[in-house]
Amino acid sequence: MKKLLLLGAFALFGTINAQSGFKLGGHIGAPVGDASKVSSFTLGVDAAYMWNIMRGLDVGIASGYSHFFGKDRWDDFGFIPLAASGKYKFASVPLFVGLDLGGAISTKNGVDSGLYVYPKVGYQMSNAELYLGYQNIGSERRDFDRDRRIDSNFGAINLGINFFLK
Repeated sequence: MKKLLLLGAFALFGTINAQSGFKLGGHIGAPVGDASKVSSFTLGVDAAYMWNIMRGLDVGIASGYSHFFGKDRWDDFGFIPLAASGKYKFASVPLFVGLDLGGAISTKNGVDSGLYVYPKVGYQMSNAELYLGYQNIGSERRDFDRDRRIDSNFGAINLGINFFLK
């Protein structure tokens, strides 16, 4: 019985591992919400490792870097997300929906790390995916004029592409 369970585990792991993969890409976006007041646009890199757990459903981990370019008197700032990632590919059309959920680490003093939410819709190609997403980081920032903390949502509507590296 042990041998049968062990053989089953190896077969399952081999199937999951054969269908797993790394993806790497980038995005460009327009800041929305509180970010639109302090940033003119955003650029970033995306990285994820996904496992196919059943037909059409991939889960994994995601990270990267999003850089918000400051406008007027505001400095540039950025976030490094660390998130769980999920993606569902529709069987009959080359479209998918996805969601990254986790935390985002701020790279700027005066802007706190916060909750990271990134829903996406996209077009699935054989070696890449093109997507439109709404990236949102719930955080706090320091208002230096009034010397207090302000709840902020740093969001961006992004257009991105990821390439599958196998």
